[in-house]
This record gives sequence, C-alpha cells and structure tokens, in this order.
Amino acid sequence: MTGISKRLALVSVLALAACSGDFHREMGSEVDKGQFGNATMHNALIQTGQLEYTIALAERFNAEVPDTVNFAFNSAQLDAEARAILDRQANFIRQFPEVRFKVFGHTDLVGSQNYNYGLGKRRANAVVGYLVSRGVSKSRLEAVVSYGKSRPIIQTSAPEERNRRTVTEVSGFVKDAPLVLNGKYAQIIWRNYTQSAERIHPSNNIVAVQVSE
Repeated sequence: MTGISKRLALVSVLALAACSGDFHREMGSEVDKGQFGNATMHNALIQTGQLEYTIALAERFNAEVPDTVNFAFNSAQLDAEARAILDRQANFIRQFPEVRFKVFGHTDLVGSQNYNYGLGKRRANAVVGYLVSRGVSKSRLEAVVSYGKSRPIIQTSAPEERNRRTVTEVSGFVKDAPLVLNGKYAQIIWRNYTQSAERIHPSNNIVAVQVSE
C-alpha cells in the first residue's frame, strides 16, 4: 500500500465518522448505536473482536512487511536473508502490542509426512525464537503450527524452495490490552499515520487530517 493510498484510506474512515455530526469528542470516548461509519461504532465492533479488524491489520502487515521466510533443503537454519525479513517483522510487531501473531511452518514434498511435520515445527520454532530475540514477547506469538508438506505452493515431488517456508500472520487481538478494552480503534489501526483527526469543517463536512510523514 502506498503512502497516498494509506492517506486516502484514513480520510475515508474519518469522513464516515464525521457523518455523525459530532466529531469533536475523542474517538472511543463513547459507545452508541449511531449510523454506519461512526467512530463509536468502530470502537464497539473492535471490542467484540469482529473479524473485519483482524483482516484490516493483516492486510496492513502484508502490505508493509514480507510474511514469508524460506529455508535450505532439510534445514531449519535462518540465513542472512531470512534474518533481514524477520527483523522487519519484529519492527512491525513491536509497534502493535495489542496484536497476536501465528507462525506456520511448511516443507517441500520430499520425505514422509511425519518427518516433514517435525521439520515444519522446527522452522516455525526458529522464527519464533528469532522474533523473541528481537524484543517480541513470546506470549504474543499465539501458536507455532506445522503443516509439514500438506500445503505446498508448488505441486512437485522435487525439492522446491518456495515450499520450504514459514509464514507469519496476524491472528487477533490480545484480550486484556488497554487500547482494545478502551476501543481506541484509530490508535490501533492508524497509530503511525495520524497525529490529529479531531477537527471538522461544519460548512461542508470535510475532515481536516494531519498525517505524519
């Protein structure tokens, strides 16, 4: 997602919220049953763990950070390229302490299912261990899952690097996170992009948004 599209997406969210006619109070300060698009309705939805917001965060993660790490044949060792990708993942994950992640391990189709299940598990564990070493709380890495060779990208019996991988995904919100409990939707989704979104021009309902670079 480009910087321009992020700005447009943010303006769209805030413009819908402005339709309520009262945008001067802080987002998340009140929950009501207003029209679709109210900031307060967004907050109510995020408090109930609606899937839409997990999807929104996942899309942002996928747009900003590579989610896949590849491995050498029959190996769970992280090479320099893998570590560079995981450094970027860790930087993103640390920005969002309200969010949980899963790491899925995969293998190519060479070897038995049982062996590859264990290999996929070792790869996922290697990724989790590296993310933890970069300051991510292990409790936020919700689960380490191995699919072994059951979900290849490329259907081939030959060794295929694209099948030898882990994938990191957003899995949901931490239940007791203060920002989630307070319904701070804008702070969770757009924290790094918005500095101020509280002013509105009453004459034409155009939202004035200040966006950090």
